[in-house]
Parts: sequence; structure tokens; C-alpha cells
Amino acid sequence: MPDEPKHPSSQFVQSFAKGLSVIRTFGPGAGSMTLSQVAERSGLPRAGARRLLLTLQELGYVVFDGKNFSLTPKIMDLGYSYLSSMELWDLAEPFLAGVSERLDETTSAAVLDGPDIVYVVRVPTHRLISNALSIGTRLPAHATSLGRVLLGALSDDELDRYLRTTKLEQFTQKTTTDPDELRAAVRADHSKGWSWVADQLEDGLCGVAVPIRRRDSAVIAAINISTRPVRGSMAAVRKRLLPELRVVAEQIEAALKLRA
Repeated sequence: MPDEPKHPSSQFVQSFAKGLSVIRTFGPGAGSMTLSQVAERSGLPRAGARRLLLTLQELGYVVFDGKNFSLTPKIMDLGYSYLSSMELWDLAEPFLAGVSERLDETTSAAVLDGPDIVYVVRVPTHRLISNALSIGTRLPAHATSLGRVLLGALSDDELDRYLRTTKLEQFTQKTTTDPDELRAAVRADHSKGWSWVADQLEDGLCGVAVPIRRRDSAVIAAINISTRPVRGSMAAVRKRLLPELRVVAEQIEAALKLRA
């Protein structure tokens, strides 16, 4: 079963974990599936997958059309319970919206979850970077400026563990897939206090990111501006975006302190 711990504690509830694994089988390219497909993707027996799907159906999280199962909008309640408990997101969005409007660029905030970043705020412009990106979307940390900033906040042991256990997938010819090169880049970005990434996830896509810190200086999120430069050098684009992003980070951190 995906994501089950190798050495679960005595408090581990396997049936609950199996239910979550069924939910996680749905996603991009798998919005609607047969029982057999859910069982195969979750690694569960058909009978077990069926019981879990029917339970989710009774709870309103899944619908069945006679052939395929699919999630309902109610599933968003599970993620929203987490997002709504974190005041940072509501606090950060107006600041990100302001800089997005001034620069006519897409702004975002994300947190690190395992090998991925997860978007918690996203303010697109009319010049959308990607229609597929929204709150809750996951992207590989190694190929994004947000991810580089968040990886930089890890301890040496945590970063080493990430590099040992994560497959650094190549998305473009410029994607950094060598663990030693990535470690050096992450540590260099951490020392600078910002990360600039270009052509790592998609050709022509670049972004600059900075951390958001709590009062105790711990990094709790990262914010970035993403763009596809159509004129000017990368250095000129970075020079235009980075100062604006730093100001927004300072504003968010100041607002966080007032709420503390």
C-alpha cells in the first residue's frame, strides 16, 4: 500500500490508512476509475477496495455511476480543514494579490510536503502560467524556486535524507538531477536568502522565491513570482521581480508578528 510506514507503531490504524490510500488514487488523469483500477492503483484487494469505496460513497466523498467511481467536491472539506486552520494563507493572499496586480505576474505561496511543494495560495494573472496549477497542486521541489527555498530550510540530515530517497525526475534538458549539484544549489540559495530557477520544470518558465519566517526565524512557507520572459535578459527580469517579492515577504512576516 503506498505511503504506509515501514515500521508502523502499535497505534497505527491500518484500515484508516487504507481508506486514505483509496482517496489518493484519484488525481490528474485518474478522475474516474473502475473498481479494478482503484484496487490496482492502491495495491488493495478488490474486495477491500470495494468496501472502502462504498464507505466513502455513503459518507458523500465518492459517487458511483454504475461503472466508475469518482470523488465529489465534498473531498475538498478534508484539505480545507487544514488550510483554514492556518491563518497564514488568508493573511498572505492580499499581499500577493497586490504585487501580482502591480507586476502583472503570477504569485504563489507553498509549503513542503515530502518531496513536493504544495500550493496554498495562488494568484494568477490573465497571462496564466498554467491552467492546471491551483491551491493543493503538488510539484516536485527540486525543479521549482519555491522548492529550492523550502529545501534550504532543512537540516543537513533532512536534506541528505531527501536526496537519498527522492527520484530527481528530469523535465527539461536543464533540470538538475544530480544530488550533489542540487545540494550545492540549495545551500547556495539558502545563503543568499532567495532562489532563482529557470527552465527546470518547463522550458521558458522561470521563477524567483523567498522564504516566509516565523518570529523565531523558522521557515514556514515560501512565496514566489513565476513568469515567462518575452523580452529582456534573465538577470533583468530577476532584478525587477526580486525586490518586490522581498518587500511582500517582509509585509507578511510583519503581519504574522502582529497576530502572534
